[in-house]
Parts: sequence; structure tokens; C-alpha cells
Amino acid sequence: MSEPADRRYGPAPLPQPRGPLSAAVTGALRGAPRDLPPTLGADLDPADALTDEDLQLTLFLCYELHYRGWRAVDEDWEWQPTLLALRARAERPFEAALRRLVGPQPVPPGGVAAGLAALVEADDGPPLARTLQRHADLAQFREFVAHRSVYHLREADPHSWALPRLGGPAKAALVEIQADEYGNGRLERMHAELFRRTLGRLGMDTDYGAHLDAVPAVTLATNNLMSLFGLHRRLRGALLGHLAAFEMTSSLPNRRYGNGLRRLGLDEVATRFYDEHVEADAVHEQIAAHDLCGGLVRAEPALAGDVLFGAAAALAVDRLFAARLLDSWAAGRSSLRSPAPPPAALAAPASISLAGAVSGARALPAEPVVA
Repeated sequence: MSEPADRRYGPAPLPQPRGPLSAAVTGALRGAPRDLPPTLGADLDPADALTDEDLQLTLFLCYELHYRGWRAVDEDWEWQPTLLALRARAERPFEAALRRLVGPQPVPPGGVAAGLAALVEADDGPPLARTLQRHADLAQFREFVAHRSVYHLREADPHSWALPRLGGPAKAALVEIQADEYGNGRLERMHAELFRRTLGRLGMDTDYGAHLDAVPAVTLATNNLMSLFGLHRRLRGALLGHLAAFEMTSSLPNRRYGNGLRRLGLDEVATRFYDEHVEADAVHEQIAAHDLCGGLVRAEPALAGDVLFGAAAALAVDRLFAARLLDSWAAGRSSLRSPAPPPAALAAPASISLAGAVSGARALPAEPVVA
């Protein structure tokens, strides 16, 4: 197994288990690839698959083998047949819970783009973005960033699983969106890198997977949802619907996140990640609904319902995520499983240097110029 020289980009160390199933998987991954007991996970029947810590971590452990892998874990585990069988057993209650959560999604007469617009318009999730803009303190904002780091440090990767599964106009549309997400080939403009700078400005650990142990099951579920859709060709429509829902609900919340950081005295290095999404996702919204999802359904009309299922699932699970944060804060407790450590140091607003690093955090390069 190879160990990268720069660990900022992964792989992450194995997380702490959260129950007997994830303990069995982490224990196995520490050794050489081998067959797992055939009965492992055979009796999976969680009361709520979306918030079950053991189930969601088990899925994340399995899925991450297809992304950056795990530090000091043999790469041959990725395709170990009995681990794949366990993953399939864990996916069944997860997918069933998602389908119960959102119900059937009929395609309206106006087509899939109209259906996506209707789902977004009807979404009445908890006001997380507004709270972060107007009321959250620095500790709460840092919690929010810790939650989102699980995805944003590999931003766009789950949706890229769709690329080899598409052709024609839908593929071209996805490439257009993903090229922006990946900074059009420039490292300093990649959205994951912009987010890394936000972490650094907040005095937080910028390493890939650094906050995984702290986030709860519902945060893992928002990530596992993308991996479930991305790693199953049969769910390619749901994956594109998920991306469309992301893009169609991004611009206003990101404007609010950026304004929230400005209210707290953070500088443009901290806010650049959110500011970038305000403009980019306003364009992506139309591409995702009409060219990406519309293009897919024109080529494969039978996938229209899957597109709407994926979008509805994305919105519904994100509502659960937002409720977890707001309910925790309203009760005066952390939304994390373990509170985020205090920032290493945060300078007064006037003294924050664009080229400087937060004391105690990994040194950051100077702020890039982003058009």
C-alpha cells in the first residue's frame, strides 16, 4: 500500500467504530484482505437507517475504499467480495428508508425540469442558512463547516461517477458543471481547495477526513446518499437528480453563508468558497435541470422518475441535517458528536492577512485570483 507524501489530500486514518458492525469492518480493514463471516450484517434491521450511527459509518467505511481509501489499509479491500456483499446488505435498509422518506415521485406533464423546479419550490426545510447568516456565533459556524468538510474536501467527486455512464448532451452538460467544480484544471480554483482555505481561516484542521469522527450519522447519510447513487449504474438518474437539486438550491444559501462569515469578521479568503458558488451555481442551475437531467431523460425517458427521486432524496436528507444542527443549537448543545476544538487562533478582522496562515493551522498559499 502506498502512503502519500502530502496527507492533506488523503487517505484519512480509519475512524473510531460506532457499533458492532463498524467495529467488525474497521478491525478487518486493519489486516490483510480476507473473507468476512457470511453472517456479518445478516440481521441488519435498524429502527432508522438514516440516523443509525453504526450503519452509516459502515457504509462510509465501504464507500471510501472507492474514493481515497484509508490510511494503512490494503487497497485490495476495495473489491473484496465478502466486503462488497456486506455493503450490499447495509445498502438495502438505507435505500428503503430513502424511498419511504420521499415516497413516489410522479413526473408532471411539464417534464422532468418542471418536476425539479416544483420540488425545489416546495422545499420548506429548516432555516439553517438564514440562521448562519444572522445569528450563529463563531463556534456554531465552525461546527457547520466541520459537518460540511466531509463532502467539500472531495467536492464534485461523487457526481463524477456519472461521467462514464452517460453519453451525448447529458455527458457534455455534466462535464461543463464538473469542470467549474474542479477549477478548470487549476488547483487554486478547485472548490475543494477554496473550502480548505475556509477551514484554515477558521483555525480548523484542513486534512482530508479530519472531522469524520466528530460528525453524526445524518451528516454521513448526506454523503452516503451520493455514493449510493454514484456507485450503482441503475441509480444514475437519481445521481443526476441529486446534483440538480444541489445546484438549484445553492446560490442563495451560499450568499447567506458568506455574509454570515463577514458578519463574524472573517475576510475574503474565508468567504471566497461561498462567494464563488453564488455566481457559478446560478449558471449551473439551468444547465443541471435542462441540459443534464433533461438531456438524460430525452435519451432514456424511463429514468425520469429516478431523476426526481434523487432530487427529492437530496432535499429530504438535507432537511434532516439542518434540523439536527438547529435543534442542537436551540437546546444549547453541540451538533457534533464531540465538540470541535477551539480555533488555534483567530486574528482580529483588520489584522487578517490574505497571505498569512492561521496560527497552528497548516500554512496556506496566498489567496488566488479567481475570475
